[in-house]
Amino acid sequence: MGHKKKSKKQQNHIDKKAYEKELKRLQVELVSMQQWIGASGARVLVIFEGRDAAGKGGAIKRVMQYLNPRTARVVALPQPSEREKGQWYFQRYIERLPTKGEIVLMDRSWYNRAGVERVMGYCTDEEYERFLAQVPQVEKMLVDDGIILLKYWYSVSDTEQEKRFRSRLHDPMRRWKLSDTDLLSITKWEDYSRAKDAMFDVTDHEYAPWWSIDSDDKKAARINTINHLLSQIPYDRLDPDEVHFPERPAASDTERPPIEDHRFVPDHAATL
Repeated sequence: MGHKKKSKKQQNHIDKKAYEKELKRLQVELVSMQQWIGASGARVLVIFEGRDAAGKGGAIKRVMQYLNPRTARVVALPQPSEREKGQWYFQRYIERLPTKGEIVLMDRSWYNRAGVERVMGYCTDEEYERFLAQVPQVEKMLVDDGIILLKYWYSVSDTEQEKRFRSRLHDPMRRWKLSDTDLLSITKWEDYSRAKDAMFDVTDHEYAPWWSIDSDDKKAARINTINHLLSQIPYDRLDPDEVHFPERPAASDTERPPIEDHRFVPDHAATL
């Protein structure tokens, strides 16, 4: 699930100004893409997978940043409830697939079964084997029904992963991201690697291929993700509807309540 050695080119970090400029350009294109998805009725499903601390969340955030949340949403499911544990494994994911004119980004997906559940023993061998047998069929049905399916795998080196874990330890805004399961991924690095290889062997198909992203440089990973995502959607630029600003009517003579009667939030900003 990632490689320890990186080429010299991969080790270089993208320039901050170049990153910000290109990110802005790509995010403008994402907005155009979403307009086309809405107008065409396309359905787009993007799956984000990878090792813990590989940068999936940051990439998803940049994709979503300027999109209309009415027709673009993130699916990040918690552990299944008792009721969901009794369902067909794919059922709770199927319920959240995109409808016409919608894009769905899955922050982890049904591939939990082939990754953390397999490595940590949260599923039986029978459940694991059944999943591997079913997932190619499920994804083939989605693609045959017209859903545009993209699967991204974020690959991070062992040293960079540990560096990111340690940075979360003393950051109160990111401490919640660090769990016991995350830390176990350090000691089970090779187990996760074998699980990823086995998963790719069964689920990397022409109709639903895996696209790997080197994510040791988070900024480069975000740029590469969005650029590739745009290249996979056959969208056309649509001219926005012409907007005419109306003239503001003159203020009426109606007497309004005194402003002192309103409760205002304390002006904490003025104390800074």
